[in-house]
Amino acid sequence: MKIELTKYKFIITVVITFCVVSGFVYADSPRRIVLQRIESPITLDGRIDEPGWEKITPFPLIQHAPNFGEEPSERTIVLVAHDDEFLYLAGRLYDSEPSKIMSATKQRDTAGAATDFFGMIIDCFCDKENGLAFFTTPTGLRWDATIANDGVTERDNEMPFGMSWDTFWDVAVTRNAEGWFAEFRIPFSSLRFQDKDGQVVMGIIVWRWIARKNEINVFPAISPDSGAWSMIKPSLAQEVVMEEVYSKKPLYITPYVLGGHGRAYELNDSETDYLREDDPVFEAGLDIKYGITSNFTADITVNTDFAQVEADDVQVNLTRFSLFFPEKRRFFLERASTFEFRFGGPSRLFYSRRIGINEDTDDMVRIYGGARLVGRVGGWDLGFLNMQTAKVEGLPSENFGVLRIRRRVFNPFSYVGGMITSRIGMDGSYNVAYGLDGIFRIFGNDYLTVNWAQTFENEAANKFLSLDPAKFRFSWERRTLKGTGYNLSVSRAGLDYNPGIGFEMREDYMRFGNRVFYAWIPSAGSFLRLHQVYLDGFLILRNSDNSTESAELGPGWKFETNSGWGGSIQPKIYTENLDETFELTDDVEVPPGEYTFFGVEGSLNTPMGRIFSLMPNFKIGSFYDGWRISAGAFYFLNLSSTWQLSGFYEFNRIQFPDRNQELTAHVARLKILATFTTKLSISAFIQYSGADDVVVANVRFRYNPREGNDFYIVYNHGVNTDRYRSLPHRPFTDNRAIMVKYTYTFNVK
Repeated sequence: MKIELTKYKFIITVVITFCVVSGFVYADSPRRIVLQRIESPITLDGRIDEPGWEKITPFPLIQHAPNFGEEPSERTIVLVAHDDEFLYLAGRLYDSEPSKIMSATKQRDTAGAATDFFGMIIDCFCDKENGLAFFTTPTGLRWDATIANDGVTERDNEMPFGMSWDTFWDVAVTRNAEGWFAEFRIPFSSLRFQDKDGQVVMGIIVWRWIARKNEINVFPAISPDSGAWSMIKPSLAQEVVMEEVYSKKPLYITPYVLGGHGRAYELNDSETDYLREDDPVFEAGLDIKYGITSNFTADITVNTDFAQVEADDVQVNLTRFSLFFPEKRRFFLERASTFEFRFGGPSRLFYSRRIGINEDTDDMVRIYGGARLVGRVGGWDLGFLNMQTAKVEGLPSENFGVLRIRRRVFNPFSYVGGMITSRIGMDGSYNVAYGLDGIFRIFGNDYLTVNWAQTFENEAANKFLSLDPAKFRFSWERRTLKGTGYNLSVSRAGLDYNPGIGFEMREDYMRFGNRVFYAWIPSAGSFLRLHQVYLDGFLILRNSDNSTESAELGPGWKFETNSGWGGSIQPKIYTENLDETFELTDDVEVPPGEYTFFGVEGSLNTPMGRIFSLMPNFKIGSFYDGWRISAGAFYFLNLSSTWQLSGFYEFNRIQFPDRNQELTAHVARLKILATFTTKLSISAFIQYSGADDVVVANVRFRYNPREGNDFYIVYNHGVNTDRYRSLPHRPFTDNRAIMVKYTYTFNVK
């Protein structure tokens, strides 16, 4: 059949062949350990002195870094056990210099490299890809997060944790002249898993971080060769068996009430003045979580509110494409890995920020309610999401739907799956998409990823047997931190491909990339932990005529030291072919044409396990037919376990001498955090954008006496720093609002 797909039949044939072969070459699962049962009650006090602990055999930790395979520099005893209701973890974390134990904060979900911490990662379904993290610090805070995609990230500096996920569990910590000691109690009702006649198999990784020594101690013995985040990879976890444990069916009911007042200044219809608009607010809503079956959970939300969510980071956009902002709303982040369908970088078939946020104005859109089902049925991972939003100016009331299924095939590290998304407006508009994907461990640390998707919408041709409304990607990756590695991909998006609730920066293109590298891990005694040389870049062609739209290429070098220093430097050559004017601001633009320019970019980071740390970066060189200098730095200052400061500053200077155009833009962010106890905190996030001449502030007071019981006071304020940049003159205060929110969770057993 002569259709457009036939010219890619060779690639498709090769992919299918490798998928079949992958069924015969994979590593065996690690030997399982039977987790011991605690026979007497445990008092959660951080003392670890109950008789039940004395019968538990410790897990042997070894150094993961800086010297893999050596004994921990500080004595560490780790105990893991269970009873009918709870999974327990205890750590006797001795320290020869207890006065040097670092404990930077008490805030929930804040445990950076500048504080000692201890905990474990649980692969509940033993699927070798997803995990839950539970950690604490010497101050006794609770830190929990999700892990997806086996901890593999798109970029070196990207965190592999979903930080906004919270669940019900407890921890107690004590300190004395010998070190610090921690006891965890995690209810089985807070974990989703499968039991077979009372037998449960999970994966577990336990590790301890000693901040001042930049040292990670881990069980099982995970080598750093497997990548930068190898110590959190579910695929490398120790499989453990628990007997006479049955999954639970919890029911949590969480109502909320919200009250407040907002004030904004909007331009009148004749655009001659700004008028003040006051907006008193009173809202109420409800969230319900129910275990339908032992491993299938339903979440229902009514009149969803996200008043407590922190503001997005202000950025200066020096590209022709939309900026990507990460999701911060908790409802969408819990079990978010189930709904992942990525094409590399920010491109994805489902992007939850399309729901409840106006893409044109960035304003919040009321969510009437919705439901989500997540779990496992037989061998299938299943996720379903449906939400309804209100009608606002420029947007009809819309229904958003997502269905995701995945199944393990061939070996414990390979999956195939599919996704269907829908966006249906009450005005008759619609956008529907389907996708098929697979990830296959071929051999060793080599993985092949295959993605295919098509979209259909009103007023489009909607040809099923065509590449116009479709996108595909093939990616071959070696996940390693030692020796030769690579991440090579080819992808193509057609002219009519438009994921209605996805994210796509370009249209109608074909892309080739990404990176080849060689890395060394020096022997013990070297000041270097790692250094790597690499070549990365990409080539993007227009489908219409196969001309180059964009290209980047450059060699680079990066390093890490045992003391925590790190950095990179990379020269690059860029090619851009503009078919229309590229506007940086109203007064600065780049005309259509072909441009080739050069630059150098680099970064440095000081040891993060110190009171003060700094991460500067820069880009300098020619820029289209002009030049640019961009320099910035992240900074972190831990004044005490109560007070922390962090922030970012960036300077951008662009000049086009031949056209007498220039742009100077500053971005500054400052975060101030005061954690008085593990239950009480105040945070302030203040941002300045020189490109927009605005300052925005977000201040949050939070009292969290227990999980599911929260009291928030949130204050937002926007200020115009240059009132006279346009006519009519802008008001000094752009907007401000204060909100008070209270939630309480009822645990109905």
